[in-house]
Amino acid sequence: MNKDLTVGNPTKILWLFCMPLFGSIIFQQLYNIADSFVAGKFISENALAAVGNSYEITLIFIAFAFGCNIGCSVVVSEFFGAKRYADVKTTVYTAFLASGVICLILMLIGIFGCNSLLHWINTPSEIFADSALYLDIYVYGLPFVFFYNISTGIFSALGDSKTPFIFLAASSTSNIAADIWFVKGFGMGVAGVAWATFMCQGISCLLAVVFVFKRLKQVHSDAPHRFFDLRILGKIAKIAVPSTLQQSFISIGNIVIQSIINGFGPAIIAGYSASVKLNNLVITSFTTVGNGISNYTAQNLGANKPERVKQGFRAGLKMIWLLSLPLVLLYFIGGRYLIPFFIESPTAEALSCGLMFLKTLSPFYFIVSAKLVTDGILRGAGLMRQFMVATFTDLILRVGLAFLLSQTALASTGIWCAWPIGWTVATIVSVVFYKREISCKAL
Repeated sequence: MNKDLTVGNPTKILWLFCMPLFGSIIFQQLYNIADSFVAGKFISENALAAVGNSYEITLIFIAFAFGCNIGCSVVVSEFFGAKRYADVKTTVYTAFLASGVICLILMLIGIFGCNSLLHWINTPSEIFADSALYLDIYVYGLPFVFFYNISTGIFSALGDSKTPFIFLAASSTSNIAADIWFVKGFGMGVAGVAWATFMCQGISCLLAVVFVFKRLKQVHSDAPHRFFDLRILGKIAKIAVPSTLQQSFISIGNIVIQSIINGFGPAIIAGYSASVKLNNLVITSFTTVGNGISNYTAQNLGANKPERVKQGFRAGLKMIWLLSLPLVLLYFIGGRYLIPFFIESPTAEALSCGLMFLKTLSPFYFIVSAKLVTDGILRGAGLMRQFMVATFTDLILRVGLAFLLSQTALASTGIWCAWPIGWTVATIVSVVFYKREISCKAL
């Protein structure tokens, strides 16, 4: 059901809209968590390291899908808030066509270039073959990743966050069963993990696309729509390109960090692979809440209601801090019970590494979550230069400090310390931009 985010109490609206988004991304992350769980529990610690090592490269592809998602979503939100329904439909068709071309290019790059990337990040020889196999199968499923992301962005832009949640809940649960079935039942190893994810993502994507076009038929417009519009493509690109660059450079930064971690051996890689999955579950969930706030912001600015953006900022902070509290406690206190979920009989070194990572990062979820809410408003308002500055501040600090601190007596622990520093400085930058560009103007 389509939902107008420009009317009603902002706090209630955001809770009702963002909670299904939060749940959706948790289920989406279950794809990768399930892969890591099955690899570590039913294959070997090296298999877990291989899946985790490959995951950092898959994030580059996901960055492009995310950029297409948020670019389409923000523009559709703006037109939907302004009740320009013909432009809503034109934006959807334009986004699908452009994303298809981008996906094809990335598939070609992935087919011919992934092995070189694995060499570049110093992938240990004992996990290289499994890492390459996992990546090859993942690349074949890129169309599912792209078109699913576009579809969920459209649902969110129309104020419907429940439909994607239902799709993901079903497909993610199925993925866990399929992973175990392919690995335990058929003895397919890492290939089984990858093919199970491929199958479940494909089903979820096809259902989402069908429902998107059914939903578009319910949006009635007096003017005719077009199947491609260069002007609208430019509006999408204005949001999508910086968002893609943001995610891409973050992924490249994570790959650089992964290459540093790889120098410490398979045990540290495995411990990091397990704990970073847990961390990514939180950060990606917070990012999705920020995306929902982008939709809220774009709809309200499209309806010429800037005062509601400031109200939404306050409501968003309260909401995301309430979500942060149990996660911080869970990871900080219960991390030792979560790491073994991914690794059968973890070595002392792997367990110690994973625990140190979670205990170092989790208290700072309150800070990074505030940044992601603020970033959501900046992006929804089209303030992409400011958004990029805040993002690159975090990235440059994290990568640079990870390299420097890993060379000290802190060793791998020094790498984990880079995250809180980058998050804190970038949050300050992002909030300053919000106060200067939006908060004062909404008074």
